[in-house]
Amino acid sequence: METGTNSKNSSIYIRVGIKLLILTALLFIIQQLLVPKYTGSVIEGNFTAEYYEDDTLHDIIVVGNCESYENISPMVLWQEFGITSYIRGNANQLIPQSYYILRETLKHEVPKAVILNIQAMTVAAQSTEEYNRMVFDVMRWSEDKLEGIKASMMEDEKLIEYVFPILRYKNRITELTADDFRYAFGKRPIQSYNGYYLRADIRPYDPDSFPPERRQEDYSFSEKNVQYLERIEELCREHDVELILMKAPSVYPVWVEPYEEQIEAFAEEHGLLYLNTLEHEEIGIDMDTDTYDGGLHCNVYGAEKVSRWLGPILMEELELTDHRSDEELAKVYEEKLIRYEAEKEAQKAEFESTGVISKYLNE
Repeated sequence: METGTNSKNSSIYIRVGIKLLILTALLFIIQQLLVPKYTGSVIEGNFTAEYYEDDTLHDIIVVGNCESYENISPMVLWQEFGITSYIRGNANQLIPQSYYILRETLKHEVPKAVILNIQAMTVAAQSTEEYNRMVFDVMRWSEDKLEGIKASMMEDEKLIEYVFPILRYKNRITELTADDFRYAFGKRPIQSYNGYYLRADIRPYDPDSFPPERRQEDYSFSEKNVQYLERIEELCREHDVELILMKAPSVYPVWVEPYEEQIEAFAEEHGLLYLNTLEHEEIGIDMDTDTYDGGLHCNVYGAEKVSRWLGPILMEELELTDHRSDEELAKVYEEKLIRYEAEKEAQKAEFESTGVISKYLNE
């Protein structure tokens, strides 16, 4: 009698277990469908994940917000100098987020140098949840991701919704597109070029298009940002990696003198190279032709100028090796360059079709 009861109980447990497995699998499938795929106009949401698809090593890792991934072209650094580089940047990526992304990166590879975009030092906290999501949703689970989320979350965000994204995106069920089904379980297309966001359109700088800069009583960087900048410097030092601070050639938001003084002081205190592109006219940036959004970021023509200026500095300061004679690397980068040039020409042709005339488009 007891044997029969045990057998009956075992059968119940098995049926319950199977049902739980089916429910879990169903919820996982639904979650994969609901999480945004970022394959349309907002491709930045895939930048974190695309790094994992690149199995080469890099001389240079760039971290930061949009000023990092829109103002340096790794393709030019390779093509003209044989420098291997990757940009681990995201839209409005905060200094604490750059720290955790860099910490994760250094577990995969140890570059010669890290270039940190320092405009993000002026941003004390995240402005919208979407920016946090674009950084972390596709980041692999690790202690770095968990701590990064905790350091970045806004007051109304919940950690459980990062652990189980279905809780956050459940309302997308009525907004699903073909791409949601196409890429729910397959790899999404690589849309950057070693983390670089290519834009070939042109919108000249117009000072009247930006609101006047608000004067502040105190221009000091937030205590949190300073602490994480110190942690980035310490992390690089522990791994024997050179840390380079860099300000991109954007005209807005205005990079005021108090910001410059704080970065200069930090660089001097820690013996770091600081490159402020705003002070180097020899780069040749022309805000009539080298920006796609009126001066906020460079387009591909401006980014290529910055990269041609930056390349010799990196080669000399870091005593880098020209890797273009490495047949395996050359093959990898040749494929990327073909895609890069094709994309640039396609965007250029599309922009020309609008009837906008530019000296660049007629060269």
